[in-house]
Formats: sequence, structure tokens, C-alpha cells
Amino acid sequence: MRGLAGKAVLMTDRVPPHAYFLVSAVFHYLGPAFAVLLFVRVEVLGVAWLRIAAAALVFALWRRPWRTLARADRSGRRLLLWWGAVLAVMNCSFYMAIDRLPLATVAAIEFLPVVALAAFGARTPRNLAALLLAVPGVYLLTGVQFEGEALGVALAFVNAGLFALYIVLAHRVAQLGAFSGIDGLAASMLVALVVVTPLAGWAAVPALSDPLALLAGVGVGISSSVIPYISDQLAMRRLARATYALMVSLLPATATVIGIVVLAQVPSWNEALGVALVIAGVAVHREREEPEPALGSAAPCSSTESEPLSPAEPPGSARPPRGSFPRVERESPSPT
Repeated sequence: MRGLAGKAVLMTDRVPPHAYFLVSAVFHYLGPAFAVLLFVRVEVLGVAWLRIAAAALVFALWRRPWRTLARADRSGRRLLLWWGAVLAVMNCSFYMAIDRLPLATVAAIEFLPVVALAAFGARTPRNLAALLLAVPGVYLLTGVQFEGEALGVALAFVNAGLFALYIVLAHRVAQLGAFSGIDGLAASMLVALVVVTPLAGWAAVPALSDPLALLAGVGVGISSSVIPYISDQLAMRRLARATYALMVSLLPATATVIGIVVLAQVPSWNEALGVALVIAGVAVHREREEPEPALGSAAPCSSTESEPLSPAEPPGSARPPRGSFPRVERESPSPT
């Protein structure tokens, strides 16, 4: 088993981390575009529940996330619980937003908090310029929407704040030494299912008797929450957070293209200019400097069934790669 896991790790390490990000960038909005098409058969919150439930089931069969939750220390378990709660509420608000607004508009709004946090965290002329680009871009995208879809705009901003928190939590999980980032993701998705069920489970009940809708919901879950989130973890464990934050400037452009191709949502000139300004702002901004991990040395993921290890190496643990962030033996601050 360990030999097979070693070969799998070697294969994933041969792929540049930027390639994993490109996969994530495409599926990050391709799955939601398919979800919009499913809204005619299933209520919006029902689709959100199907997405998380399908992803949680895939991860449960593959990674056995309850083991990760059981062996995590107090701070690690708290981090996983926060991440799962953010995933649940973020997906609900995102789906309710794209039900009311074009996909590209919601995607562009997602990145305003990312740029703003970078500007406040690292006060540099570059980050100020990024903010001055992103804010007018978001204004162009939302100015025409406030009158007709104020609720949609509000939901888009809620999703944007949660998306910024998702990036922070996902990066912390990816850099934990106690377990692999993918195992952490699987555990958080299980938590997300528990959180989202009382919020949206009722809306998915009619779909359970509709095989076509159920199959489509599973497809949305895999394409929205399995493929892109795994790609995120494979990219983030080998990219510094600042590098990853720079690359997310591709996402509003990806959302625009997918909105045109899949949903026939052709942006107006003002909307296209707004998206371009947001892309420029995200590309220009920089977070605080932090050491860049070596590209060729990534922490191995655990196999599906781990052989017993010593107490110093719990099943599924990963040795820190040379050049990566050192493990800190203290509690991480709880996100707020």
C-alpha cells in the first residue's frame, strides 16, 4: 500500500503546481454553471446541498475523514470545523447569488475582499493601486444591479467575504504537518455536510425521487467541490500564499468565459470593463512576503489505507518537505 502511495505522490509531484491551479480555475466555475442549469429541476438550496453531500460521500469513501478528525489535536480540529462551516455557508450564499446575478459578476465580487485584505495587511503603493483598480471594477459590475437585484448583490458580497476566509483556512490546512491537505479537506467537507443539512437539506428532498436530478447533482458536486478543491490543495502545498493569491486573478476571466459558453451570459461593455479592472487589481496586489516552498519537494499524501506508523508519525501524516514552512508546535489562532 505504501509503495502504491509513493508512486501516486511521485506522479502528482511531476505535475507543476500551476497546472493544478489551471484545473481548479476551470472547474471552480464550470461546476456552478452546470448547477445553474439544474435550478430548473431542483431548488437553489437543494442543489447546494446535493453538491456538498456528493463531495462528502466521495471523500468519505476515499479518505475516511472521521479518522482525521479523531487524530487531530485541539487546534487542528477547530481549524477543520471552521473550514467546514465556511464551506457550507459559502456554497449556499454563492448559489443564491448566481441564481440572481450573472456568474461573472458574482465571481468578480468574490475578489474585492481578497484585494482589500492584502491592501490593509501590507500597506504598499502597489496594493493601494490594486484596490483603486478593483473597487471601480466592482462598482461597474454592481451599479446596475442594486435597483433590480439588491438581494443578489448582498448575497454576492456575503459569498465574497466567506471566499476570502476560505483561502486563508485552506492554506492553513494545506500547510499542517499532522495530516495531508486532502485529508483535511475531506474532514472539512464532512463537517460542511452536517452544517448545511439543516439549512438546505429540506430543499433537496424532491430530488431524491428524481434519478436524473440526483445524478446531475452528484456531477455538480464532483465537478464543483472535489476536482477543484483537490487541485487547490495540490497547488497550495507547493505554492506560497502570495503566489497563489496572484494566480486567482485568472478566476474572474474564467467565470466570464464559462458564463458565455455554458450559460449564454454575454457581458455588456461596462460589465466586461468591470471584470477587466478586477482582474488587474487581483494581479497587481501582493500579500506580505513569505518564504517560497521548493517546487520539487512536496509533502506526500497518505494512502487510502495507511499501514501502522510510529507514534511520532500518525497514519496519514506527512513529513515537512525541505524548504517548506516549519511546523509550529502551538495552537493556531481561531479564525473569526
